[in-house]
Amino acid sequence: MVDVARSRKLAERIKVLVAEALANAVKDSDLGFVTITDVKVTPDLQHSTIYYTVYGSAEDKQRSAEIIERNRGVIRREVGHNLNVRLTPTVEFVLDEIPETAAHMNDLLAEARNRDAEVARLAEKAKWAGDENPYKEPKIIVDPEEDEE
Repeated sequence: MVDVARSRKLAERIKVLVAEALANAVKDSDLGFVTITDVKVTPDLQHSTIYYTVYGSAEDKQRSAEIIERNRGVIRREVGHNLNVRLTPTVEFVLDEIPETAAHMNDLLAEARNRDAEVARLAEKAKWAGDENPYKEPKIIVDPEEDEE
């Protein structure tokens, strides 16, 4: 039977334990400013995917990813010691692309707003190319005899 609530609670606990393990158990000064953003645990509690971000340049991200991958066993051991489950789930680290994607989306939205403002500014100064109503409308002929009745 799948217990989604239990896997969600375990994911939150793993998130805290991994953050503590990165701060205390991983003894590497080159590890950048790493933030654990999310943890997903399979319903059978056997595998966990840990999403993280690294503040800094692309080189910092690459160096931190290598350090995390090299110390994956140490992190799993620290998680296993502090969890109250029979089997320690495997850990897989994935660099979270959401902040970069969100920043890119904000840039695109700002560019769209600027273009809309430019179009609105140009529309204020615009004049009709021809008549205001370019369609031919039938002439209304008024019969003077009908008006008298």
